[in-house]
Amino acid sequence: YYDINQADRFEELFGNLAIGQTPTAEHNRYFVLKWDFSEVSAQGDGQEIKQNLYRYLNARISSFSDYYRDALPVSLRIDPQDALSSFQFLLNTIQQTGHSLYLLIDEYDNFANEIMMGRRSTEESRYQAILSGEGCVKTLFKTIKAGAGRRGIARVFITGVSPVVMSDLTSGYNVAENIYSLHRFNGLCGFREDEIATAIARIVRECQLPDAQAEEALAMMRTFYNGYRFSPDTDQHIYNPTLALYFLKAFQRDCRYPREILDSNLAMDRGKMHYISRLPEGRQLIFDALAETDSVRVQRLADRFGVEDMLYAPKDTDFVASLLYYFGVLTLGGITPFGELILRIPNLVIRKLYAESIKEMLLPEREESNMARRAAEALYQHGNIQPLGDFIQQKYFKVFSNRDYAHSNELTIKAAFLTLLFNDTLYIMESEAELERSHPDLTMIVRPDMRQYQVLDILIEFKFVPLKDLGLTGEALQKMDETALAALPPVRDKQQEAEAGLARYRERLRRKFGELPRLHSFSVVALGFERLLFSKKT
Repeated sequence: YYDINQADRFEELFGNLAIGQTPTAEHNRYFVLKWDFSEVSAQGDGQEIKQNLYRYLNARISSFSDYYRDALPVSLRIDPQDALSSFQFLLNTIQQTGHSLYLLIDEYDNFANEIMMGRRSTEESRYQAILSGEGCVKTLFKTIKAGAGRRGIARVFITGVSPVVMSDLTSGYNVAENIYSLHRFNGLCGFREDEIATAIARIVRECQLPDAQAEEALAMMRTFYNGYRFSPDTDQHIYNPTLALYFLKAFQRDCRYPREILDSNLAMDRGKMHYISRLPEGRQLIFDALAETDSVRVQRLADRFGVEDMLYAPKDTDFVASLLYYFGVLTLGGITPFGELILRIPNLVIRKLYAESIKEMLLPEREESNMARRAAEALYQHGNIQPLGDFIQQKYFKVFSNRDYAHSNELTIKAAFLTLLFNDTLYIMESEAELERSHPDLTMIVRPDMRQYQVLDILIEFKFVPLKDLGLTGEALQKMDETALAALPPVRDKQQEAEAGLARYRERLRRKFGELPRLHSFSVVALGFERLLFSKKT
């Protein structure tokens, strides 16, 4: 749109769009230079990092010179030792043309993310080399600031994952304006539901599928891919564009839904979740987010923190939750009556990332993961929850008994089951899903395109009885049989509560999904982190 080399294609590219019918005065008025810092390695010592950056910048400037050969008065001079000198020559040359430069910088925080994910003992020198004092990236941003206005740079548009590093840079480049939380940009990087619905309707027509499948496909995409909100001043939710296109392409190509809802080639970087899990508040926050819809609440989102903060500063809940938000694994969910921001997991694809991350934390050994898979299959295929309960008692309860989970309750139990049961190939899995203004703990409804397989629909309600309510020690509970445990008044009361809830939810599920002849429902009562009791209804 802004590129002077594309002026003769303006009508072809934009003529049918609103921006082409009412163009701004500045279209096709700029030289455009794009940098993508994800292409620059942050490995090595300070000098190597600087050389990596300078090689990349010089390569981009050389390509720029070739692309604008006919528009520039002279060929650009490349200084192989100093890319900043090359950039200065580029700006000086552009000034002679009467036009200005539009500079686009993508993945500006790539260096910070590389440092953040590394080992602290080796990172300080790299931080100093890149971002502090006269580090090469900070010096580059000072050069950009100096080139603004009359020196050749008219506009700079910077994008990245998070505001990490921005506070390190802004002492050198303090004219930036953050726009990511403005409501008019909420839909900039994703698809609205009406856009998804239009695409689905077209595919259904082309594939000659029943009209009802359009609503079914939209409901599936809404569950798996929708849910992002980036401004507290809008109610509009946005679909993840990469994953939505993956689904739509497969649906159009095969006239059926993709078997894998999250293509392995599109899997998100789990390194960021692992980083969060290593922070003091991180592991508990990940559990809370997975277990409860509105459990993560912050006074405000952190919007300026540097790499030094990431490496050394104390990490409270607001800090960690803000990182999860910027990493795309939490999104805005609303505002409490007390003015706090509610952050929640946006959709099932991201919920799977949480479940897998927790499972990797708690079950690092491959054999344990295989045992967990077999226990989950006993429930999916045969309605036998006992192997899963035995596995949780033997493996997970040892972890949950420590002080990190001292304030946990049935939500922690639910999170444990979620990590072991999560299966988006066969199921639409919902935790605390709204069902006629009520919220069952965990529903696993077989995907509509997977009903030819003999797997079961599952409904589970969880209850938790603290040891202090029982007046018994963990050692005493271990010696009691299940009949004696079930007869304890607090346990009996919780069991009755769970079974009453299951009866209500079963009827509401049938009204929502129709007859579910393979629906198996279970109550799970945890007695501290010592024993589990089950009751099954079919």
